[in-house]
Amino acid sequence: MQVDRDVTVYLSATRKSAPAELREYYAAFEELYDKKLYHQLTLEINKFVALPAAAPFLVPLYNEFVSEWQKRMNQLSLVLFVTKASRTIKDPGQSLAFLDIQVERLRELPDERGPFVLATMEAAHIKLVSSDFEGCKKSIEEAGKILAELSAVETVVNASFYRVAADYYKAKALYPLFYHNALLFLSSVSLDDLSSVEKVERAFDLSLSALLGDGLYNFGELLMHPILDSLTNSSSAWLRQLLFAFNSGDNDAFEKISKSGDFLKMPLLVSSMPFLTQKLCLMSLMESVFRRSKEERGRLPFSAIAKDTRVAVNEVEHLVMKALSLGLIRGSIDEIDETVSVTWVQPRVLEMSQIKTIRDRLAEWSGNVKEKVVALEKEGLVDISAAAE
Repeated sequence: MQVDRDVTVYLSATRKSAPAELREYYAAFEELYDKKLYHQLTLEINKFVALPAAAPFLVPLYNEFVSEWQKRMNQLSLVLFVTKASRTIKDPGQSLAFLDIQVERLRELPDERGPFVLATMEAAHIKLVSSDFEGCKKSIEEAGKILAELSAVETVVNASFYRVAADYYKAKALYPLFYHNALLFLSSVSLDDLSSVEKVERAFDLSLSALLGDGLYNFGELLMHPILDSLTNSSSAWLRQLLFAFNSGDNDAFEKISKSGDFLKMPLLVSSMPFLTQKLCLMSLMESVFRRSKEERGRLPFSAIAKDTRVAVNEVEHLVMKALSLGLIRGSIDEIDETVSVTWVQPRVLEMSQIKTIRDRLAEWSGNVKEKVVALEKEGLVDISAAAE
């Protein structure tokens, strides 16, 4: 088969006018298309797209060439190409229309669910930056249902979905949903692919959402994630310290940071002080329970809880009831004796100081067991040497 005449004219004319570094690609496009080597042609397209100089040529390349054989192209590669091309269109409406062609085309292809989700989410991104929040939300919901039904999907599809979803929830100040989706986005990409600036921005946004998110009392996944290290040597290092203070229920550290100039320059945090204070009290309660032995947890005086959490004794009952209702702890309250019995505390990611607490507790338990066994041996009830054999 001979190359379509219109395609030949386009490729030949563009090869002559394009920058020198791009001309060889147009020659390859024509040759591979003529030989029906669509896989190799797709690979050449992928290389071409990665070149900065190719940006102004992407939309014409699709319109005049790729659209002629797009059904034979790997559909995921096609969507990635069209996405890159759409970003060169300055007008958001035209950019969205360009992407929507693929969304509607792929909607009719049941075997291309992954590419459809990718195209839908990239279109949703344009809707979001154009302040079409309702349209973006509908796209997220549609794509989310499809993803939930797929047993496996390419990481680039997941990354696109969670990136746009996180951006939407950030714009809506829905902190828990942003936190969840932002972490899932990071699990779908390599940190090496993110710039230093983007790492700091994402770590900053995640830290704020962890602090301000209603119901977020366990952000150990963020504390363990290397993205948080990007704040260490930045102007937002204090925010990282604040996260660790919350995780360990450190009232002194929180008080110090909350009076710092960096904190006071954050109106969002300053205006949220009542919420942050209550959240810290709850996390201090969890830490207080965690540090104690099983026996001590069975009868915790209100006075001890008040001391650890920095709340008045007459407010302890309300604090504990709040923790019970949120599922942070399990147990019961004795209002007459003013004690609390805790049978379970929500698991959390531990810092070194908390790990040391567990180590010391295990050492104490081991010592107690050894003392009891030795005592039983002296009474002739146990023979340690025989047990060892």
